[in-house]
Amino acid sequence: MKARIAALLTLVILALIGFYQGARMIPPKPPVAKKVLPTSSSSPLAPGALADEYAWLRDDERSNPAVLAHLRAENAYSDAMTRSLSELRETLYREMRGRLKEDDTQVPYKLGAAFYYSRTEKDKQYPIRCRKAGSLEGREEVLLDENQMSEGKEFFDLGDFAVSLDGHRLAYTSDTLGYRQYVLHVKDLTTQKTLENIAERVTSVAWAADNQTLFYVSEDPVTKRSSQLFRHVLGSRSHELLYTEDNELYGIEIARTRSDAFLCLTSQSKTTTEVRYLAADHPQEVFKLLLPRKEGHEYFLDHRGNDFLIRTNDLGKTFRLVKAPVSDAAPERWSEVLPCRPAVTLEDVECFETHIVCIERAEGLPQLTVLNLEKGTSEKVAFPEPVYSVRAGQNPEFHSSTFRFLYESFTTPDSVFDYHLETGARELKKQEAVLGGYDPTQYHAQRVYATASDGVQIPISLLSKGPLTHNTSHPLLLEAYGAYGIPSDVEFSSDRLSLLDRGVVYAIAHVRGGGDLGKDWHDQGKMMAKKNTFSDFITCAEYLVAQKTTSSEKLAITGGSAGGLLMGAVTNMRPDLFKLVVSYVPFVDVINTMLDETLPLTVGEYLEWGNPHERPAFDYMRSYSPYDNIRRTDYPAILVRSALFDSQVGYWEPAKYVARLRELKTDRNPLLLKVSLEPSGHGGASGRYDKLHETAYDYAFILSQLGLAQ
Repeated sequence: MKARIAALLTLVILALIGFYQGARMIPPKPPVAKKVLPTSSSSPLAPGALADEYAWLRDDERSNPAVLAHLRAENAYSDAMTRSLSELRETLYREMRGRLKEDDTQVPYKLGAAFYYSRTEKDKQYPIRCRKAGSLEGREEVLLDENQMSEGKEFFDLGDFAVSLDGHRLAYTSDTLGYRQYVLHVKDLTTQKTLENIAERVTSVAWAADNQTLFYVSEDPVTKRSSQLFRHVLGSRSHELLYTEDNELYGIEIARTRSDAFLCLTSQSKTTTEVRYLAADHPQEVFKLLLPRKEGHEYFLDHRGNDFLIRTNDLGKTFRLVKAPVSDAAPERWSEVLPCRPAVTLEDVECFETHIVCIERAEGLPQLTVLNLEKGTSEKVAFPEPVYSVRAGQNPEFHSSTFRFLYESFTTPDSVFDYHLETGARELKKQEAVLGGYDPTQYHAQRVYATASDGVQIPISLLSKGPLTHNTSHPLLLEAYGAYGIPSDVEFSSDRLSLLDRGVVYAIAHVRGGGDLGKDWHDQGKMMAKKNTFSDFITCAEYLVAQKTTSSEKLAITGGSAGGLLMGAVTNMRPDLFKLVVSYVPFVDVINTMLDETLPLTVGEYLEWGNPHERPAFDYMRSYSPYDNIRRTDYPAILVRSALFDSQVGYWEPAKYVARLRELKTDRNPLLLKVSLEPSGHGGASGRYDKLHETAYDYAFILSQLGLAQ
């Protein structure tokens, strides 16, 4: 009885405290991570100088009760701090979901004797993969229903999807954790039976021409480097190891050419490639080496008729296209199809029976050039808007008279076009539906340029509702990535309308380190030039403030992964310049991570960031590593997102970063950490509605900090 009375009194006291706090608007206290002094330095280059009191937060098994308790406390604190935004979050979620066409079908593509497509159904999180034999009027055959496959799972991601040449078997991979740990399955499409767990940790797969032999690449269980090629004949127990890539700077990938004639095994580092090939109709033979690797030489292989097509940077970093006889593809037999052009980067080549489509980049924009091989002519595909994005769509058929491409811009929803290779005519097959009366003429896109301290012009893409005025400061969300040579092309987002319609301007800073202006742009923002990425971003922010497009009191910034590194670095450098920072799965613990060669990605990343075991690289990386440069000063409001099972950026990086920020920052601005403790990937939730809930949470916080939460 006494125990019951004591328990009841405790509940009453807690309720009164909660009421009292709520009445007086007393904010909850943030979690404080304990500090444990390490026994040794993580680097012999700086003994005693890299004391990491929060290293205990790292648990490779992700099961430490103390760590999980701390992460749960961070989530509870974030939710308590944003509880007043729950109504706004629900409003935003309903808005964004209301713009979706929930029952929808993607444009079918032809492969062999069938048409393949995916469709979605209302209230279902995932696509349904289907095909129709013969024609689009045929009977629908469901190949994979991802909703059924994901039942009882918090996360589901379909990786490879490869149909055998005869159309009777489907090889696919799936991940149910978010750790990019894919299992290979084969489904017999005639019996509808699936063979489970053919192989684990599979990163790429390709069929041979006999429809029985599968080639697949598996990854190292610790470092997750794609390193071994296997051959497996269905019905056998044999998984024959054909090739092991021993160089830790390289990963491998297997693929079949569009002509279906060859299988290509590509070994690739950040700067060098090497290709082996095998006739697809002789799967038991040995892969042949096309050209031995040479540091700095990148080349990629395709096939047409009696020739190999080779995209190579042997004469310049912007690449050229050559052809060589299949019978003898030695460099002295190469003949040039398309020369290296300093101002145009040849990013990829799509090879068909009679044409080649070149995917290029010039003046910061992607472009398509079509080569007619029979006539010896070329035609550049024109696009109607000054700033846009274009990429190849599904084009599995070698004997095709059309090329499918995907086009979008800030104001034009994702659009599927078929380009007729002979006539140059284009046909719009489908444009993403935006329900609720979306009017693109209400939104204004433009590109401006900020001048860096070394005179380089940094492009900024801007999007607003209505034309921008420069006699007032607008709330503005500035995003950037700036790494690995990956361009930040503009994209349409119906979700983003919820910010634009409330007066927020959206902008992308195309900083160096990305590939926005070609290979030189990447080189000027990596390794010992990485700080250009950060100074470029600050330059863009200062330009927008100077132009009165926004002000420091109304400027929010965001980036993820390597873009999260950018967020952490610029926030340390100029905390006064920003009102709010939203950082997704941020790579912020640069030194400790890059010193640990057992972590996924680390060794291969030496060619992007540098090797911290070498003194010059160590000193340079340490000078900008966000975790190592937090100082005692005022910081903006900050929201950090992470995932417990993220394999690309360990959850402990953002957790330690937030802990040290809490220890040192001198302001009272919100500092929130949201960690997905359930299975979830580097890109967040996998279900489309779950993604919307995450976006609504973040948008509500952004709007509240910008004074637009009403």
